[in-house]
Amino acid sequence: MILAALAILIGFVLLVWSADRFVDGAAATAKFAGMPSLLIGMVIVGFGTSAPEMVVSAMAAVDGNPELALGNALGSNIVNTGLILGITALVAPIVVHSRIIRRELPLLFVIGLFTGWLFLNGSLRRPEAFSLLVGFFGLIGWTIFSSLRGKGDALEADTEKELTANTMSIHRAIFWLFAGLLLLIISSRILVWGAVSIAQVLGVSDLIIGLTIVALGTSLPELAASVIAARKGEHDIAIGNVVGSNMFNLLAVVGIAGVISPVPQLSAEVLTRDWPVMMAMTVALFVMAYGFRGPGRINRIEGSLLIFAFIGYNAWLVQSVLVG
Repeated sequence: MILAALAILIGFVLLVWSADRFVDGAAATAKFAGMPSLLIGMVIVGFGTSAPEMVVSAMAAVDGNPELALGNALGSNIVNTGLILGITALVAPIVVHSRIIRRELPLLFVIGLFTGWLFLNGSLRRPEAFSLLVGFFGLIGWTIFSSLRGKGDALEADTEKELTANTMSIHRAIFWLFAGLLLLIISSRILVWGAVSIAQVLGVSDLIIGLTIVALGTSLPELAASVIAARKGEHDIAIGNVVGSNMFNLLAVVGIAGVISPVPQLSAEVLTRDWPVMMAMTVALFVMAYGFRGPGRINRIEGSLLIFAFIGYNAWLVQSVLVG
C-alpha cells in the first residue's frame, strides 16, 4: 500500500514535469519549423496538454484495465470544467474573445452526445472506438483549417505572446520533445501500476480510481497552464486549454483505449452518473462562456458554482464507494 501510494506520488510529479517539457519542446520545434503561432497553440499545445491522459489511458488499456482508462477520460473532463475552470475564474474572471473557441464550445457538446450514444448499448466495442479516432482526426483537420483561417483571432495574439516568452534553441527543443515523451511513458507506467494496486487494496473499481486519483493527476498540466494564462491576462488560452483537452479526451483518449482493449460490459454508473455529470458541466460551460451578446465571461460566482458542482460529484463518488 505504501509503495503503491509512493508510486502514484512519484508518477504524478514526473508526469506533470515531463508533460510541461514535452509541450515546450514540441511548441518550440514547431516554431523553428515555421508553423504559424495559432496552429501551434491549437494543435501542438492542445495535443500536448492531453498527452498525459492519452498515455496513461493507453497504458491502462494495455494492462487490461480499460475502465480505468475510461474513468480517466470522463473524470478529466469533469476536473477540467469543474475544478480547473472554477479555480481559474476565482484567480481572474475569464473573458472569451476568441471566435474559434466560441465555435469549439458547441462542437464539444456534440462530441459529448456522440460519446454517450456509443455507450448506450452498455459496451465500447473496437469499431465504436475506431469511430472516435476517426472523429479525432477529423477534429485535427478542422482545427488546422480553423487556425489557418483564423488570422487576427484573439487566441493568436495570446499564443504568440507565450511563444515569444518561452524561447529555447532548436537542439534543446528537439531534446525535450523526445525526452519529455519518453518520461511521459515511464511516469504513466508508474502511475497506472500504483493506481491499480491502490484499487485492489481498497476494493474499489478501476472506474472510480480513474475518475478520481488518476483524472486529477493527469489534469494537473491543464490546471497550471490555465491559472498561469489567466494571471497573465491570456484568457482565451486559459479556456482554450480546457475546451481543446476535453474534446481530445473524448475522441482520442477513449478511442485509443477502446481500440487497444474494448470494454464488453460498461459499468452502469457510466451512463447513470459519470457521463450525465460531464454533460451537465459541458452545458454549464457553454452557457457561461459562449457569449450570446458579446464576449463570453466566467465570473467568480460562476467559478464558485463550478467548484461546488465538482465537490458535490466527488462526494457522490465517495458515497457510492461507502454504500457499495
